[in-house]
Amino acid sequence: MSKRKVNLGGQEFMAEEIEFESESGEKWNTYVLHDGTQLKLKAVVAEVLRVEGQYTPTGDPLYTVNASLVVSTNSPDSLRKKA
Repeated sequence: MSKRKVNLGGQEFMAEEIEFESESGEKWNTYVLHDGTQLKLKAVVAEVLRVEGQYTPTGDPLYTVNASLVVSTNSPDSLRKKA
C-alpha cells in the first residue's frame, strides 16, 4: 500500500491507500421524483485513503474516498424534449 499527501481543509496530511473490495456489489439507488422521473444513482469507488493521525469525533480513523457518481434518468414523455 502506498502513501501520499492529501489536502484536507487547506492542510496537508499523509494518507495510506487501503485496498478494498465490494461485498455487495455496486448497486443502484432509485428515487422517484414528484414530477414522475425515475432517478437512479450509483457510487463507483476508485480509491480509499486512510489519513494518518486524523480521527472522527467518535474515534474512528478518518478516510477519504475517491468515487464517481453514475446517474441515470427516466422521465415521463411529457417532460422530454420533442425530437
